[in-house]
This record gives sequence, structure tokens and C-alpha cells, in this order.
Amino acid sequence: MKVEKVNAGLASKLTQNPHSVRSGDREKVLEVAIGREVRAFRKQQNTTVAELAQMTGLSIGMLSKIENGNTSPSLTTLQLLADALSVPLTSFFRRFEERREAVHTKAGEGVELEREGTRANHQYNLLGHIGANGSGVIVEPYLITLTAESDIFPTFQHGGIETIYMLEGEVDYRHGDQVYPLKPGDTLFFDADAPHGPERLVSLPARYLSVISYPQNN
Repeated sequence: MKVEKVNAGLASKLTQNPHSVRSGDREKVLEVAIGREVRAFRKQQNTTVAELAQMTGLSIGMLSKIENGNTSPSLTTLQLLADALSVPLTSFFRRFEERREAVHTKAGEGVELEREGTRANHQYNLLGHIGANGSGVIVEPYLITLTAESDIFPTFQHGGIETIYMLEGEVDYRHGDQVYPLKPGDTLFFDADAPHGPERLVSLPARYLSVISYPQNN
């Protein structure tokens, strides 16, 4: 009978979803998020825990528990902290409520797009796209493939910053008045406003990751 109980308990644990969030766990996450914001605002204002305790009437021990996410502060307590730090009460919840995005693109499923380079037989596969999400920056990762049919085109120009990571083959890549020999494992990080692009296709096929980031207003 004891063995049956142990096995039943083990089976129950094994069938639990390790990524599920119980209500208690969600409250704990909220407490940690609030604590991080309180600490961040306090440090931004160069205020010590002792000084904040004096300003709010809260004990140093209570403030320490709040900042470490070890207690759930009441709305009254949060309002005291908000007034002392001169921030809206809702600012303590901003990171907890923010939406975090992720894009999973399986092998071979990147969307093939036509960009300026496609006229030179440069194949662009978009691997994902995440909007500004409050940061003001948009990021687009591409897998670029060059073959024997691809033309050289060293005069791309667009806004933002670009990072190239070479995966296969070799190309001589121009940026402005400089030419960089790129081999597998090499990285080139540059201001994309300057004329740039592959000037000589040394070893084909060539593939590289291109990550472009630019302001949302572009």
C-alpha cells in the first residue's frame, strides 16, 4: 500500500507542467517585479534605504523585504513609496505588465522577401520581426544567401545599424571606403547609412546572418 502511494505521488509530480504558473507563484513574480522597481527608483534618486524609511515611516526591515520581493506590500504602502519617490503608483507594475515577445522560425521557414538586394539575386529570408515594444527600436534578422548567380552590389544604403555574421563561404564586404574579407565565424558591425555590400564573391555558396536595427520612425 505504501509503495502504491509513493508511485501515485511520483506519477502526479511527473505529469505536472513545469511551466505552469500557480496563483501563488504569480503573486511571487509580482512581488519581485515591484521590489525591483522600488529599488531602481530609489537608486536613481541616490536615496538610501534608511533615508527612504525616514521619508515613508516604514521600517528598514520592511523596505528590505519589499525590495527583495519577500513580502506583498499593501496599496497604502505602495502609495507611500510612490509619494516619497515622486513617481506614479502604476510605475511599480510596469515591468510585470509589459508584453515580452519571442518569434520561433523553424529551419527553412523564413519568409523570403524582396529587398533592394534581390535585384542582384541576393536571397533574403526574414527570420523574425519584433516591433519597438516601447523601446523605439525595430530589429529584423535575415539569412542572406549568395550563389554563382548573385551579382556584386556594394552600394546598399539604409538607416540604422547592421550586424553581419558569416556562416558559410567567403566574401569581400565593402563598407564606405574599407573592404573586409569575411570568412565563417567573422562578424562585421556597422552604420548602415554608409554604402555597403559584397564587393567580391570569393567562395560560393555564401550565407550570412544580417541583423538590422533601426528607429521605429524609419
